[in-house]
Amino acid sequence: MVTSSTPPAQRTGLMLALLAFAQFIVAVDYNIVFVALPEIGSSLGFTTRSLQWVVSAYAVAFGGLLLFGGRMADRLGGRRMFILGLVIFGLSCLLGGFADSPGPLIAARAVQGFGAALLTPATLTLINTRFAEGPERNKALALWGACGSGGLAAGALLGGVLTQTWGWEWVLFVLVPPALLAAVVAPGTLAPDGRPAGGQGGFDARGAILATAGSSLLVLGLVSGPEAGWGSLRGVGSIVAGAVILAVFVLAENRTKSPLVPMRLFSNRSLVTAVLIILVFQSALGGSYYILTNYLQGVLSYDALEAGLAFVPLTVISMAASLKPAGALLGKWGPRATLFTGMFVNGVGMIMLALAMSADASFWALVPGLIIWGVGGGVTFPAMFVCAATGVAPQEAGIASALASASQQIGGAAGLALLVALAAAGLPGNPGATPAIADVADGLRTAMAVGGAASVVGGLLAFTLRKPRIAAAPTVTEASVATGNGTRGAARETDSRLPG
Repeated sequence: MVTSSTPPAQRTGLMLALLAFAQFIVAVDYNIVFVALPEIGSSLGFTTRSLQWVVSAYAVAFGGLLLFGGRMADRLGGRRMFILGLVIFGLSCLLGGFADSPGPLIAARAVQGFGAALLTPATLTLINTRFAEGPERNKALALWGACGSGGLAAGALLGGVLTQTWGWEWVLFVLVPPALLAAVVAPGTLAPDGRPAGGQGGFDARGAILATAGSSLLVLGLVSGPEAGWGSLRGVGSIVAGAVILAVFVLAENRTKSPLVPMRLFSNRSLVTAVLIILVFQSALGGSYYILTNYLQGVLSYDALEAGLAFVPLTVISMAASLKPAGALLGKWGPRATLFTGMFVNGVGMIMLALAMSADASFWALVPGLIIWGVGGGVTFPAMFVCAATGVAPQEAGIASALASASQQIGGAAGLALLVALAAAGLPGNPGATPAIADVADGLRTAMAVGGAASVVGGLLAFTLRKPRIAAAPTVTEASVATGNGTRGAARETDSRLPG
């Protein structure tokens, strides 16, 4: 225990604010680069095919190293990995902003992804181990989720403003001060890790290598498919190789005394359901932000600033929904109904937006869909991670968080690949041909509608969770025995916590 003159409630508030702030930084980075891509390409000499690696290098490193980062949080402590992740993330943003050619920028983005792979599971580990399961943790994850939901949309806004005002470099430079400041503040705000509970036994180096290689190849194949072709070595070849390596990883983990990913975690129904829902939700969400950005700039001819401003309704509504309705619904309905409702509303909003996406639509025609989409996404985001943390032992909180986050990254990569392919399906196959704006709008509208439908259908997965059980009223006999004997024969009560 750390001795401090700071009142516990105030210290808890500062700790939660720092963890939520770190999540906001990572979430902003997810989208901030998108609207700057055209200027990055022209300034640094990227080809049309190579430009996607500004996004993909980050995604491959982030998704591939999450399981490693999660286990390191368990082994070495959440606070240590939190600080290290922030430092790596901030310094790589600084180096990326100074890049003067494609190679250094892609390398910096990959290192940035490594920093995020350490930071994200460490953040969730600190929340899941330092806030008690139930209402206290639900409130913490609601604020964390609000910052995540808001950061995704705010990234597009900031990207537009900074690119239009100071140039593409500032979409990276802007993240340096907050990341390094958070790293400086962390030692005085977060209690020391102490002796990690999962520190017994050796580190599973073989598992770490297999998990990293398999996850990286899987994400590489998903993000490369639309650009390199699904029949290429980088496309389906990487996906197959990644799947095979991950299968070997599972077999190896079953025979390891101190595995990177304990297989018993997969007996936790709440965690497994959360991982599947996150996979579907992020598949719909990850590609849809990209689709909407391309629609605003490629069809409606918005500049970077205008495209960023168009995300404001989504930003505000997402944050508000995570802070208020998400926590209230989790407390009243439990995770089953909350997750289904959030996913359903999220999908309906996306479908409404798709129906409004014509070649000559006004911004106001898009607003209803953006609002409904924001409400659904804001409710769903924290609820998914509440489920992922339920019933997980403290010494395995890091790897459980990493499984959830890895599902998020793989889902985002898969969704982006699928929705981009759908959007381009009806366009001319000749690279030199210029497609009609109406055809581009039709393709983007179809992709957005498919993403919305996937969210609605994916919400049905929530019903695989156990129903929350309500405390049973004691019978007369039980109450009498309880009164006479104290603890012996006390009134029985079913577990009203979130199901594990």
